[in-house]
Amino acid sequence: MPAERLHLVRHGEVFNPEHVLYGRLPGYHLSEAGRAMAQAAADHVLGLDCPVGALRCSPLERTQESAAPFAAATGLDPQLDERIIEPWNVFEGTQMRRALLNPLNWRHLRRPSRPSWGEPYVSIAERMRAAMDECWHGTDGGDVVLVSHQAPIWITHLSVAGLPLRHDPRTRRCALSSVTSFERVGDVWREIAYAEPAAAGVDLGAV
Repeated sequence: MPAERLHLVRHGEVFNPEHVLYGRLPGYHLSEAGRAMAQAAADHVLGLDCPVGALRCSPLERTQESAAPFAAATGLDPQLDERIIEPWNVFEGTQMRRALLNPLNWRHLRRPSRPSWGEPYVSIAERMRAAMDECWHGTDGGDVVLVSHQAPIWITHLSVAGLPLRHDPRTRRCALSSVTSFERVGDVWREIAYAEPAAAGVDLGAV
């Protein structure tokens, strides 16, 4: 029997005083506020009155730390899944405002529909869908929790809704420690809920 619902949970606030686009760089951990946000996300999902049957997260520190409250409450060992990781980005490791002032970087902005500054949106959608499909069919009932990142979650939202993947990153509805929930009917995914259980945090490193 497959899972009942699948929740894409974004990580909490990251300690990032230099405002770096951290991307896939190691060494970026949750702030104290971010840990409280991760707990709020876990409390929200666990309060939906359905046991969590599977828990996966991106290999990055901030997602592993955001999965920790789920693990503590359920006893599940989070499985690391490369398919739900942050997209690669040419601006990784830079301060975005400073990078955009450099004319040498403008060539990376020529095709926002792809986008030309990083991993293609189609690639993100395909790997996220593959991870979701596998978890859904590989879980014997209960809910599935995948702790991921803003861009993969928002791209999944657009893909499931049948909307164009091209978008302005500033318009994403995917707050820190937000929960975007789906169900699957036959071969069709359907988004069923979106929640922001945590207090607003400072988001300085999304790509």
